[in-house]
Amino acid sequence: MCGIVGYIGGREAAPLLLEGLQRLEYRGYDSAGIAVHGSGTGRAAGLRTVKAKGRVRELEARLPERFAGTTGIAHTRWATHGAPSDENAHPHRDASGRVAVVHNGIVDNAEELRARLAGEGVEFASETDTEVLAHLVGRSQAPTLEERVREALRHIEGTYGIAVLHADFPDRIVVARNGSPVVLGIGEHEMFVASDVAALVSHTRQVVTLEDGEMATVKAGDYRTCTTEGSRTSSVPTTVEWEAQSYDMGGHDTYMHKEISEQPDAVDRVLRGRIDDRFATVRLDGLNLDAREARGVRRVKILGCGSAYHAGLIGAQLIEELARVPADAEPASEFRYRNPVVDPDTLYIAVSQSGETYDTLAAVQELRRKGARVLGVVNVVGSAIARETDGGVYVHAGPEVCVVSTKCFTNTAVAFALLALHLGRIRDLSVADGRRIIDGLRRLPGQIAEILEKEEEIAKLAREYADARSMMFVGRVRGYPVAREASLKLKEVSYIHAEAYPASELKHGPLALIEPAVPTVAVLPEDELLEKNRATLEEVRARGGRILAVAHSGQEKAEHTIVVPRNEVELDPILMGVPLQLLAYHTALALGRDIDRPRNLAKSVTVE
Repeated sequence: MCGIVGYIGGREAAPLLLEGLQRLEYRGYDSAGIAVHGSGTGRAAGLRTVKAKGRVRELEARLPERFAGTTGIAHTRWATHGAPSDENAHPHRDASGRVAVVHNGIVDNAEELRARLAGEGVEFASETDTEVLAHLVGRSQAPTLEERVREALRHIEGTYGIAVLHADFPDRIVVARNGSPVVLGIGEHEMFVASDVAALVSHTRQVVTLEDGEMATVKAGDYRTCTTEGSRTSSVPTTVEWEAQSYDMGGHDTYMHKEISEQPDAVDRVLRGRIDDRFATVRLDGLNLDAREARGVRRVKILGCGSAYHAGLIGAQLIEELARVPADAEPASEFRYRNPVVDPDTLYIAVSQSGETYDTLAAVQELRRKGARVLGVVNVVGSAIARETDGGVYVHAGPEVCVVSTKCFTNTAVAFALLALHLGRIRDLSVADGRRIIDGLRRLPGQIAEILEKEEEIAKLAREYADARSMMFVGRVRGYPVAREASLKLKEVSYIHAEAYPASELKHGPLALIEPAVPTVAVLPEDELLEKNRATLEEVRARGGRILAVAHSGQEKAEHTIVVPRNEVELDPILMGVPLQLLAYHTALALGRDIDRPRNLAKSVTVE
């Protein structure tokens, strides 16, 4: 959500920090700020801070003409404690002004700490939970900055990714992580700090990702890591697979449009090198699950949030159909709080685009504590969920910058098809069916490209439906997860209220909402439930509702139909989601929305 950037080296810090913040704008934020160690004398010496409500461009406009310094930290804030304002923007300072802190996460015991510090005479300048950290560091008398930060963190309950500057220690930045990402970027006689590699890749692809409970001292020429308890750790740098150009808009007007357009290539990547024609199966070496262990799985439970949860619904359907193993999906945010029964014969799968989604990561940690086997399906190599799980599948969608997920959702669904085929062939899926699914998988990139060629037709429909007061999305069995995701996409980017229901549930209540101002979008794969789906359309039509269907050729039974190519019935839902992404995009475009940065939302939700 919030973004952290830090720099220490021989170059002027401010331009690099601003560039890093701009790279992180996609994560969602409402204010920004920057602090540098001044390199001059008098007023230019010591820590200098500038903060601004609004966009990074507002912050840049406020910077003094001379804002020199070769060490600094910067932040984009997504409001939790306190409304968006200049005062609540990070970095936060202590009473002496010699400490500056930026923080992602939430201090759960902030109210208690504020009361205690206020009783000791501290005057607060903001409403934030983060400011307590600055005061705790500033009041410490420990001989090193590392120990001062460590002392402060002993009082903190909650999640954090932090970066700390201190005027008395101008040669270093101290960072720490607990539940919120912190990455170090290793350059030539310079070092970078960030909450997301997107801020680093234009300068270095050599990174160190901190683990929970780990902190680091970063200097221009080196770094040192240790636990927050003080024990030394050994962190080996890794190479980021994505280059800086992967984060550029590439000639498109928005990142969402770019990422929708990239889906044929993205799906090709998730398939590449994994298909095993000889045995009509796929190779997923990263699962760390041998055939005997796979056959011992009695149930599959998939956990995710938002679009990842919806991809998990598709995945559960695929696993049940192809592997004949009972499977279901559940929001990770609910699972971790309901004291679930953890079955040793259940395979748990955590789904997250970023691999850092806090609710999902916390569910993984709880499952591991109870001895469960957990796999990850993530997009970011080396992310927290990838490290915490026993194995998994990378979806190789490439960087996704727009807040709403499109290509990563599609690639995740395809990754689940691979996993379902793998499990199915270990169990009872025939060679013939294995080959049938493989042929279908290979057709997906070309068929997605075929759908994207209908963009102008879909854009025209979007303009026609953009006046809707609300929209209903319906589907049965395979089509229902697609309806769920399409409903989410529309509300995220257009702000039109939308709801998704199993088509069979309309007559159990939601039909009361149907009227001309509430169109229905129906997902209609040509499967064994087609006739029942047609009956649902008649129920809607009889009550004056407009209908937009996503269907196969020859099934144009609604006022408007978006025709998609046929694949295998198990894989059709993957294709049917793509035109509905375009529908949401062009509806938002017609309404003049900020498509890449929807209001109130953030890209990677790393707080509860």
